[in-house]
Amino acid sequence: MAQKILIITGLTCSGKSNLAMEIAKEYNGEIISADSVQVYKGLDIGSAKESKENRTNIKHHLIDIKHFFDNYNVGEFLFDCKTALNKILSKHKLPIIVGGTGLYIKALMQGYSLGGTSKDAEFRKKYIQLAKEKGNKFVWQHLYDINPEKAEAVHYNNLKRVIRYLEIEEHGCSANKVNILDDYEILAVGIVADREEIYNKINARVDKMIDAGLEQEVRHLIDDGATKDMQAFNSIGYKEWFDYFDGIQDKETTIELIKQHSRNYCKRQLTFLKTIPDLILCDIDTARTKIKEYLNDQN
Repeated sequence: MAQKILIITGLTCSGKSNLAMEIAKEYNGEIISADSVQVYKGLDIGSAKESKENRTNIKHHLIDIKHFFDNYNVGEFLFDCKTALNKILSKHKLPIIVGGTGLYIKALMQGYSLGGTSKDAEFRKKYIQLAKEKGNKFVWQHLYDINPEKAEAVHYNNLKRVIRYLEIEEHGCSANKVNILDDYEILAVGIVADREEIYNKINARVDKMIDAGLEQEVRHLIDDGATKDMQAFNSIGYKEWFDYFDGIQDKETTIELIKQHSRNYCKRQLTFLKTIPDLILCDIDTARTKIKEYLNDQN
């Protein structure tokens, strides 16, 4: 019987993270974040990361794995997600993939072709350095985690070929679609709710973020070198502050823009989630029921 994988996505403020924690506690699970902002260290309040206490009680993957200077794309997410899946399953635990980045969810469920594979000097340099630090076999294991068949076709000491295969897997090509969940049994739910209810929760969450120190968080990141041109700071909750700090707009306008942009994003989320086949869109109570039926079914 195929290993079960659970995917929980949905609208901003729909309760998907709380549901994931609940299911992880009850069914011995670990959580893989499918959130394009939570990957960045230091972007904590604005990305609504789980508390460190919660992340200690329930193991979370793909949070705080990148510096905010770095870019991060769907190819890297798929690679990192596959590695995390293998780690969780090796411990005989339930992998729960949770997040609202629709592109990540769609790539997981439908596979993803990432276009051409022009040689990437920085990519190769990263893995050459990794091999120096941890050995050729460590780099080869990364390839094995995402594509065992391809890994078994090359010796781990053939570092140049191993890195090229990794480059193909990560950046993709039209003839090489990445489908990391093909071998698993999947239930994917997308939590939706009444628009007014969600909008009220969004507004309340933003107010809570302000009270928790979002302004200070962004100011500290800027002091550490963050700029509005960086990918990480094109995110809602962060990009709005640059004009405030430059004296172009006041704080009240900044906060209202965060709320407005969050509501607009919620609309786009729903439109995008509707394009994903086999994703069950439902309210949170129905999602909970469907998840428990799925996990309790021994057939």
